[in-house]
Amino acid sequence: MSRTDTKAVYTPDAPAPVGPYSQAVVTGSFIFVSGQLGMRPGGSLPDSVAEQAEIALENLRIILNSAGACMSDVVKTTVLLKNMKDFKTVNEVYQGYFTEPYPARAAYQVSELPLNAMVEIEAVARLKER
Repeated sequence: MSRTDTKAVYTPDAPAPVGPYSQAVVTGSFIFVSGQLGMRPGGSLPDSVAEQAEIALENLRIILNSAGACMSDVVKTTVLLKNMKDFKTVNEVYQGYFTEPYPARAAYQVSELPLNAMVEIEAVARLKER
């Protein structure tokens, strides 16, 4: 598959990238959604990790929808946390966005996230036949 088979995804309903990357890319039958922070377009980060997680997952949902996919199409996520003590809280929010079979997932504590966020979530989803 050549790079010409890769299409960038952009929707103004989710925050614009804060660097030289796409909100998501579609290649073959998959969409790769870049890590999403818990902020709305043009907004700031809330003070609560639960609210940041909810907004990050909403941003994922919006980007997936703009590419013709939905949360039930997600097969893998990665959750980055500023503090692993927030794992339980983020799990409680996360569980409200996915149903069984849940996507495969990795979760890591990192020393710092862009814009001093508390959580960042990325996803890989399969696209429906077009």
